[in-house]
Amino acid sequence: MAKTQELSKNTRNKIVDLHQAGKTESAIGKQLGLKKSTVGAIIRKWKTYKTTDNLPRSGVPRKISPRGVKMITRTVSKNPRTTRGDLVNDLQRAGTKVTKPTISNTLRRQGLKSCSARRVPLLKPVHVQARLKFAREHLDDPEEDWENVICSDEIKIELCGKNSTRRVWRTKNAELHPKNTIPTVKHGGGNIMLWGCFSAKGPGRLIRVKERMNGAMYREILSENLLPSARALKMKRGWVFQHDNDPKHTARATKEWLRKKHFKVLEWPSQSPDLNPIEHLWRELKVCVAQQQPQNSTALEEICMEEWAKIPVTVCENLVKTYRKRLTSVIANKGYITKY
Repeated sequence: MAKTQELSKNTRNKIVDLHQAGKTESAIGKQLGLKKSTVGAIIRKWKTYKTTDNLPRSGVPRKISPRGVKMITRTVSKNPRTTRGDLVNDLQRAGTKVTKPTISNTLRRQGLKSCSARRVPLLKPVHVQARLKFAREHLDDPEEDWENVICSDEIKIELCGKNSTRRVWRTKNAELHPKNTIPTVKHGGGNIMLWGCFSAKGPGRLIRVKERMNGAMYREILSENLLPSARALKMKRGWVFQHDNDPKHTARATKEWLRKKHFKVLEWPSQSPDLNPIEHLWRELKVCVAQQQPQNSTALEEICMEEWAKIPVTVCENLVKTYRKRLTSVIANKGYITKY
């Protein structure tokens, strides 16, 4: 039998008021659209306890004592990789026998649940300190400064694989129906490499890198696409270029080329994808690709180019406007990777 909805406190009080006014249970039920038995139960409760509030309910005692709850909560707080089996064994040694689902339910009531660990760049102490230094130095930069930055990056988009993850609505035993599956092939089915850039004024150029990129190719890409992007975006004089610390970017020849071209380059902390707002655009691009499910690399490239061109300027503006939040999050997280 389906569980009925609990009456509101206001309705329960109204039942009592009508009862005190001399109305019968049947009359109250008809007036409020309730069953006579429901009205009678509320009135009996009021007569017995002089209240219509919910009373403490009895139930099966918790298998894990409050002390045991504190123990397993403290254990997983110190070591989040602790398994349910480990906790079962810990409690058994303490004289409490429980199952793994009981462990899950107990920790869930403490606000803890089992989740897949996020994969993030490896941060060494030197990276953490560099990220903190960058965040503190630029935290008070005016918004206009960030509006004059062109952010860039490279990304690999796969034809099939992780980028094609989607949810479907299905019945219990229909998980293998073609409508509910995503075809995959070995080794991801191919991929394309892209270079792109954007600023608060909108997306810049997006190009496909068809060969293995080296320093010379990277400089050629910048030569053919960076300045035209700056012109198309109508960047102000003295605009700043941002790229990460990939060896191709930090090579002596690349630094010399940028210097000769008189490009201002933003000093960037290594291992910091969360600080580069273009990562948000890459993520949205992958979602669009997954939804359209291209069948070959040519179609994949076309979809990427079309979707990149559709990015609204407002999206780019908002990514730049919220940059201070990124810096604040890095400081609050003591230099470690934040959500991006």
